Amino acid sequence: MSGIPHDHYEPKSGIEKWLHSRLPVVGLLYDTLMIPTPKNLNWMWIWGIVLTFCLVLQIITGIILAMHYTPHVDMAFASIEHIMRNVNGGHMMRYVHMNGASLFFVAVYAHIFRGLYYGSYKAPREVTWIIGMLIYLCMMGTAFMGYVLPWGQMSFHGTAVITGLFGAIPGIGEAIQTWLLGASAVGQPALNRFFSLHYLLPFVIAGLVVVHIWAFHSTGNNNPTGVDVRKDSKAVAEKDTLPFWPYFVIKDVFALAVIMLIFWAIVGFMPNYLGHPDNYIEANALVTPAHIVPEWYFLPFYAILRAFTADVWAVQLVSFVTGGIINAKFFGVLAMFGAIAVLALAPWLDTSSVRSGRYRPMFKWWFVLLVIDFFVLMWVGARPAEFPYDWISLIASAYWFAYFLIILPLLGVIEKPEAQPATIEADFDAHYGAKAETPAE
Repeated sequence: MSGIPHDHYEPKSGIEKWLHSRLPVVGLLYDTLMIPTPKNLNWMWIWGIVLTFCLVLQIITGIILAMHYTPHVDMAFASIEHIMRNVNGGHMMRYVHMNGASLFFVAVYAHIFRGLYYGSYKAPREVTWIIGMLIYLCMMGTAFMGYVLPWGQMSFHGTAVITGLFGAIPGIGEAIQTWLLGASAVGQPALNRFFSLHYLLPFVIAGLVVVHIWAFHSTGNNNPTGVDVRKDSKAVAEKDTLPFWPYFVIKDVFALAVIMLIFWAIVGFMPNYLGHPDNYIEANALVTPAHIVPEWYFLPFYAILRAFTADVWAVQLVSFVTGGIINAKFFGVLAMFGAIAVLALAPWLDTSSVRSGRYRPMFKWWFVLLVIDFFVLMWVGARPAEFPYDWISLIASAYWFAYFLIILPLLGVIEKPEAQPATIEADFDAHYGAKAETPAE
């Protein structure tokens, strides 16, 4: 657990001692609930419990839906209609699962951008950040495969487009695409593979979440100041921290209740708002939708994929240098995956000695632009690939890479940070008063 001095579980009864000596599960749960947590955490630290709730919700509703789903190209679409119309509560299960995916990504993007602003990726939490990125990649894979299963028009043709990206890899692309699909085109083998992996990956995510929690319990939690908890003694550490239970658990549960109120309102009154109408038409390989778009949570990276066309000078230069090996399509694929890669490399690209963005005046402005840039990419990813959207997506994509590869490294050299509080206790007292007893704002 955390290196912060604190009380550990001590079994008292004979049964507790017997179990603890053989399987210390109660001790692990106790140490998790009672772990010292920086007492100045703000409301941006509530997304962890929302993500945990979403994972459990998706697994439970997914298992129920799988009981009634038929992974066959001739029956998949009809089985979804059967779930919606004939299974008791089936329409609610599907709507909860469908919109639960959106809530999952809302929470994970808030979680990621909070980490970027407050420097939660910096030493000693680099491994925690990388594990989080692995969870995010698994989420993207799971969500994509789940979108295929209804076997609607957008599911079918979106699968053809996305898997076709792997075919752009020089030399081995066609073989990889065939391996992914199990055939030369989207069909029954692809549906079998994606259904199996969609069912399996959430349990992989659950395992990674356990490791993620274990990692930040080992290093201690970050906080809005970025200042570490003092570890001189238990008495000193208690001035900077509060037990996770009951203070932060109650706060997190309250935030979750508010979010659930909004979530259930969407599920109850506008469940199809985030869906695409074409996906309520059964898949037809002979009829291609006028405008193929992925789900909203993929749109920023879809915009980056489409931004680098053969007309862009950078693409032309790279294509010339590589003798045409890296063409526009492959360049777009590299850019899309590279956009996630630079996000994962943030711990090593950020050269500032100050952890929290709260005390970095120049960083704040660039970070705000990054957030705006992300929403611009999301918006333009749903637009047609034509003027002026192609130019907007190119400029927004350029800024995304510039932020991580140029701006972050330079800010660490040229920026003059503001004074940080000496301790977490000092920051807490400055915000809530020296006699405040509540743990956070």
